[in-house]
Amino acid sequence: MNVFVIGSGGREHALVWKIAQSPLVSKIYCAPGNPGTAGIAENVPVGALDFEQLVDFAREKKIDLTVVGPEDPLANGIVDTFRRQGLKIFGPDKNAAQLEGSKTFAKNLMKKYQIPTADYRAFRSVEAAINFLHNREKYPVVLKAGGLAAGKGVLICNSLAEADAGIRLIMEERAFGRAGDEVVIEDFLDGEEVSIFAICDGDSYLVLSPSQDHKKALDEDMGKNTGGMGAYAPAPLATDDLITGVRQKIIEPTLQAMALEGIPYQGLLYFGLILTEDGPRVLEYNCRFGDPETEVVLPLMKSDLVPLLTASAEGNLKDKEVFFHEGFALDVVLASGGYPDHYEKGKLISGLDDVDADILIFHAGTKSVDENLITSGGRVLNVVAIGKDLHQVREHLYENIEKIQFEDMHYRKDIGFRALTRPVS
Repeated sequence: MNVFVIGSGGREHALVWKIAQSPLVSKIYCAPGNPGTAGIAENVPVGALDFEQLVDFAREKKIDLTVVGPEDPLANGIVDTFRRQGLKIFGPDKNAAQLEGSKTFAKNLMKKYQIPTADYRAFRSVEAAINFLHNREKYPVVLKAGGLAAGKGVLICNSLAEADAGIRLIMEERAFGRAGDEVVIEDFLDGEEVSIFAICDGDSYLVLSPSQDHKKALDEDMGKNTGGMGAYAPAPLATDDLITGVRQKIIEPTLQAMALEGIPYQGLLYFGLILTEDGPRVLEYNCRFGDPETEVVLPLMKSDLVPLLTASAEGNLKDKEVFFHEGFALDVVLASGGYPDHYEKGKLISGLDDVDADILIFHAGTKSVDENLITSGGRVLNVVAIGKDLHQVREHLYENIEKIQFEDMHYRKDIGFRALTRPVS
């Protein structure tokens, strides 16, 4: 098979790495890719939103399966474009991708089909949103930019003054771009979060290892929201009983709701959940593999990923199974100083050759210049360790991170801290 992966981040590097292990695959291309994917696949200098060139390339190279990494091409209809040309592609079509692309669409769907989530109101004007807040007594409150915001368009506001400023930041100052056309105001829910991936074919689905992301920029979950500073899997709080309940009350009702709406969901559906005293609630849907969760979920997967992606694209998952390695995977994101706000690029990266052979490194924001590796983004590298004991995995990972250097390198020192307070086996 010839496989084509769309995207350029750590998630796409992890996908290419996993796909390359399949005996079914003879050639992998990645557009546009990064220096990490270049060591496994052939990078193609075409942007993820240049659908016409991507389709032409897929036809020229006789691509058997295209796998879409990021959300933007999905929300803009890359799956529809490929399917019109008779090309097999993994991911939801444009209508189904509204689950991530429109917070209002997702919240309305959950309300209509009684899928547990926070109470909310959606607004398209600053005045209406602020008037609503002035009549609200309960704080904190959650503000969400209504469109795609690269995982950063969420503000938790502890007072009316903070919420007022947050509305203006989203809708007037356009801190998250066009995502600020609309704002969703939600009740704040308290509890731990867990990420669950399901590979879906419109009817059947397979659940992958549950993981836990670390969104805040600083240790102890302080600082601003980011695209994710690290993750681990499996998350011990996601017990078998909890997963069973999530299947029955969230995953299956969501897929049934989409089918009833005439929008059957094919592709990867990410359930961002919060575990409240009243049970799991949906915080968000993502319509693609999450990042950095992918970098820990895929290394734990024993099964060949390619037949599952193919079956999803063909609507034929019913008799498929998925198996996992025992143990844990932990990922720490090495970020540029200042991320998620202003940061500088072009910093020389060193020490990767000194890292132990059992450590995985997935490139996110890197670039090759004159045979040197330099930083080119906010999240630069994902450093991953795998093993049977989470404490040992974490210690081994942080020992190896000390070997990697670039100017102003920033990373959290406490990834996995919640799991370490629980008994694990």
